[in-house]
Amino acid sequence: MAHPSPIFILAPPRSFTSVVCGVLGQHPSIFGVPELNLFRAETVAEYLSGPPGSPFRGIMRHDGTLRTVAQLYAGEQTLDSVDLAYRWLRVRSHRSTASVFRELCEKVNPLILLDKSPGYVRRRLYIERIWETFPDAKFIHLLRHPRGVCESIMKADIGPITALFMGAVDDEGKTPVLDPQEGWLEAHVNIMGFLGKVPPHQWMRVKGEDFLQNIETKASEICRWLNIDDSAESIEAMKYPERSPFACIGPGTARLGGDPNFLEAPQLRPYRAKEPSLEGALNWRPDGHGFNADVRALARSFGYS
Repeated sequence: MAHPSPIFILAPPRSFTSVVCGVLGQHPSIFGVPELNLFRAETVAEYLSGPPGSPFRGIMRHDGTLRTVAQLYAGEQTLDSVDLAYRWLRVRSHRSTASVFRELCEKVNPLILLDKSPGYVRRRLYIERIWETFPDAKFIHLLRHPRGVCESIMKADIGPITALFMGAVDDEGKTPVLDPQEGWLEAHVNIMGFLGKVPPHQWMRVKGEDFLQNIETKASEICRWLNIDDSAESIEAMKYPERSPFACIGPGTARLGGDPNFLEAPQLRPYRAKEPSLEGALNWRPDGHGFNADVRALARSFGYS
């Protein structure tokens, strides 16, 4: 029997992907996994070494895939099972990442595999690989206000370094300024360009702030769109993302696979944050500049003010 087509959350880093995946992944019909990043490479060998020309070549983290394979094939996430998972990947080094992703989908069948790797939206090529492999896949375009995304990136322990690797540098002035707003813009332009070719019934746009403020309603809407059960029991199960085997820091050789803050405290908490403004100075810029016109225009088209 064919396995159900997977679901992909498309969003730049720090866009609530970990918590939204954690919530949806607790639905009885869904198997939410950490960030797999498999489609950022064409072959498993390339995946293990890093894409050619990428600033992350050789340091791309494989924690999400190692933890997923360890859990699925060994039933646990330990140093030994992660070592097994690495060997599992190595013996498949000659294969395409698409075939390995299909194998994981078959392993969780009849559950639907849910992947939320923010790295996919760095390049259209990565998302196109998903589409070529799974033409029936469903896509959730997850939004977060650009100010919230950028502030979250710059506050993270390695956020500025990550932003630098992503090329988030404004060099139009006399002095270059580290500014992640261009990364937010590029990611959503890539997503929207891709979704323009996807049939409307296969993708859904979700504002992360709305989801976190009213999880019951928004989760039910997503369930109906996916044509899976939205009973009170299923919605209740989704309120406990901490019950996922991946909702914690992993063993020393595969610790992450998602936002460290979420992994350290995965329980849902009330979200009452006031929506920030698109106007005014950006606190991570020393020159007092605000969002550029393209960022403001796209954010407004998403319903932000």
